[in-house]
Amino acid sequence: MKLRHFFLILLSPCILFSCGDKKTEISTVVPEVNVVQVGQKNVIVYTEYVGQAYGESDIEIKPRVEGWVKSIHFNEGTPVRAGQLLYVIQDDELRDREQAARADLAQANVILARDKADLDRVKPLAEMNALSKRDLDAAQATYDAQLQAIEAAKAALQNAQTQLGYSRVVAPISGIIGASKVQVGDYVRKAVGDQSTMNTISALGEIRVRFAISESDYIKFKHEKTAAELRQLPVEFVLNDGTVFPETGRLDFANREIDPTTGSLLVQAVVPNRTALLRPGQYVKVRFKSSEIPNATVVPQEAINQMQNVYMAFVVNDSNKINPKPVEVGTRTGRNWVVTKGLSPGEKVALVGNALIKPGTVVKPVPKSYSYDSTMSK
Repeated sequence: MKLRHFFLILLSPCILFSCGDKKTEISTVVPEVNVVQVGQKNVIVYTEYVGQAYGESDIEIKPRVEGWVKSIHFNEGTPVRAGQLLYVIQDDELRDREQAARADLAQANVILARDKADLDRVKPLAEMNALSKRDLDAAQATYDAQLQAIEAAKAALQNAQTQLGYSRVVAPISGIIGASKVQVGDYVRKAVGDQSTMNTISALGEIRVRFAISESDYIKFKHEKTAAELRQLPVEFVLNDGTVFPETGRLDFANREIDPTTGSLLVQAVVPNRTALLRPGQYVKVRFKSSEIPNATVVPQEAINQMQNVYMAFVVNDSNKINPKPVEVGTRTGRNWVVTKGLSPGEKVALVGNALIKPGTVVKPVPKSYSYDSTMSK
């Protein structure tokens, strides 16, 4: 027992010395941290909104007479030209009405001829006083009334022919026709609302993109730019896959009122659609230049640590010590933050994101190649 205690006492210094070496080794480890220099550049600030595309014209095709759909004369989703036959609605009853109106006109013409003959016979007799002036006036009134009856019969025939023409539904404009909402054999009738819509044709020469801006943005734009300057702004459109539409558009108009339920203003932009890539109903991002910041101080987003409303940058000094520094940020431009206060161009900042680093820690800075060329902002 005593011998065991002796060896334990003898080995204790060795154990303590070994542990001390490990602690010394651990304390000398210097972490590597990627650092970049704070940049300075002119920043173009872009504003983005989500908009929905509409055709240059979106015309709903509605029936103007009631009846059964007899035939369809187009392929869905293909171009059609103005005046092209689209649908034929069964027209048996309409033809009967047209023939009846034509017969009424013919009968009115026969009666007119008889009244004209009576008038021609009465006139010479009245001049010879063989008939009274009353007889002449009656014959003239009968003839004049029949002339009006002829005009009424012509109008009725024209109306019947017009109604008969409505049984042949033609394209009002040239464009792309959509999927048909009725098929052969369906009964269509004149009705109010979408229930009566047979199809829609969209002209795609230019696309209208409508989007809503906040009331505060509207006031800001009114203070900073004239209406002419706003209309001259080039407008870009970002598609769902992140690519930019190849055509540049322009701002077209703003609605007359602020929507009281949302506090937003409806704005429309238009863009040529030569490639026919944009389709009505499509959602795109509308992007245009709203301002420019000269000589802005910029850092990568990874260099800023955000805790609620507090923003921190981790600055690496000449002694390679890292220390957090509160900063004030402005807009985001691409992958970068614009720093309005707290940093100067040329300072070194660590790319630590939201990692927690003890102030005063000595690090091994690893310079990282970084470009501040991105200028897009939201």
